[in-house]
Amino acid sequence: MEYKRFNDTYMVRFDLNEEIMQGLLSLCEKENLHLAEVNAIGAINRGTVGVYDLEKQAYRQEDLEGFMEITSLSGNVTALNGKPYAHLHAVMADQNHTVHAGHVISLTVGATCEMFIRVLDGSVTRERNEELGINLWKF
Repeated sequence: MEYKRFNDTYMVRFDLNEEIMQGLLSLCEKENLHLAEVNAIGAINRGTVGVYDLEKQAYRQEDLEGFMEITSLSGNVTALNGKPYAHLHAVMADQNHTVHAGHVISLTVGATCEMFIRVLDGSVTRERNEELGINLWKF
């Protein structure tokens, strides 16, 4: 991973076989980022995405294998228990143009991933909502 800051925005390049969520959280720890908007494109060679099942309060996961284009990767960084917390969703297209999408659990770079991280002033934390079973923004 390489990155450079331009005013309020980091441009990040993830390289082949790097795990995007781990890299993003590592960068946020290193640069002390606790509130940001994330947007990216690129390609993966494997990953896991999920769709939340509200009744079961768990993600139904889909494991992805093979080269796919990231047509959209977006989300945010906030804080949970004093540490950066990334919440990303992605849409990927496989070689047959079949779309796979959902909440990002893990994505491993298949060629490159070009990411913009726009840092926002202030801070937003997350707090567990027991009724929904998820961590919601707390202002």
